[in-house]
Amino acid sequence: MSDCGCHHEAKNAQERKILTIALILNATMAVVGGIAGWIGESTGLLADAADMLSDATAYAIGLVAIGRAASFKANAAMLSGVALLLLGLGVLFEVGRRVIYGAEPDSGWMIGTAILSLIVNMAVLRMLAPLKSAEAHLRATWIFTRADVVANVGVILAGVLVLWLGSPYPDFVIGTLIGLYVVKEAVEILREAREARHNAGGTPE
Repeated sequence: MSDCGCHHEAKNAQERKILTIALILNATMAVVGGIAGWIGESTGLLADAADMLSDATAYAIGLVAIGRAASFKANAAMLSGVALLLLGLGVLFEVGRRVIYGAEPDSGWMIGTAILSLIVNMAVLRMLAPLKSAEAHLRATWIFTRADVVANVGVILAGVLVLWLGSPYPDFVIGTLIGLYVVKEAVEILREAREARHNAGGTPE
């Protein structure tokens, strides 16, 4: 019996549903985290919000790439990696600016918002688990969310230290670490996307 393509269509439909939910949740938390980071003067929260915004972008790219050719998917992952790299460098720049000009991060905003973000990201990570061994553009979304979970925990710990020590430096440190982690994840995505492009017969290494 010939293959009607039903299994492939069902898989694509499932991927679209997962990515759509993840996109909505991350875009919402990026706005919430950005507002909280601005009000609470926290580089950690701003970095975390920027990270979640990049996730939402990755999910949007993943949605567009579903059902497309392998080369298109590899290029989508490459675009996600470049966007994340620029975002990570931007976070590091903002941390440096705040170290120079000063800031007074609010531990309450840091801890409360980071806990909410952690709950959301754990739920999204669980949804994305089936995609962590998928094609490059889909695996990129799982990597993004994994980075978010680590960042959320870091911001919570930094908030506790800000409260305990009465110093803004734990917030500066976590902002720097998140920025560096984002850059690391971007490099990993770019490497995998380059390999995927090569395997798909795209631009050779």
